[in-house]
Amino acid sequence: MASLMELKEIFRSADAVCFDVDSTVIREEGIDELAKFCGVGDAVAEMTRRAMGGTVTFKAALTARLGLIRPSYEQVQKLISDNPPQLTPGIRELVSRLHQRGVQVFLVSGGFQSIVEHVALQLNIPTANVFANRLKFYFNGEKYAGFDETQPTAESGGKGKVITHLKEQFHFKKVVMIGDGATDMEACPPGDCFIGFGGNVVRKQVKEKAKWYITHFDELLKELEER
Repeated sequence: MASLMELKEIFRSADAVCFDVDSTVIREEGIDELAKFCGVGDAVAEMTRRAMGGTVTFKAALTARLGLIRPSYEQVQKLISDNPPQLTPGIRELVSRLHQRGVQVFLVSGGFQSIVEHVALQLNIPTANVFANRLKFYFNGEKYAGFDETQPTAESGGKGKVITHLKEQFHFKKVVMIGDGATDMEACPPGDCFIGFGGNVVRKQVKEKAKWYITHFDELLKELEER
């Protein structure tokens, strides 16, 4: 098991950094915001809490939550335009600094492609570097028709599969995963370093088990200045 000092060195010399999105890169949980927008906020928030705590499988929780929300294409687009995701303080500066250093940045999310791509554009991250779940709609583009269950991010362990794919495709030697939840922590390995983030919400399991736990992205910016 790597020490904290070793984890910091991996972060400073990483080829790629993968960020979770909900409650990490952005302040809110996208699926909870969509649920509120569609009038089923309380029931879905409780399901999200259980999923993030690692007590149910991610796919089971996602299926159940979307079954309650049943969002239309129009509702998803209106949510993005009326209530755009709020970036977490410090993330814009951190991503910019990583880009300056030639580090590839990826968004690996159990959230939805359309919302995560909106976030990626704000951070100058190519949409090709986004791995997220895709909602499906019936041919008229209106009614909810499920989600693409073939996406790796649709199930527990999926973020690790994305990291394995990135290492195989780009030959990255050191990949860092940063996030607030159990699905982020379990991505290491194959990720080389996990950094737990508690700046928006603290997940007890993650705070207790993560060797490196931060509450503000300034802490990572300072690490990069060390070298």
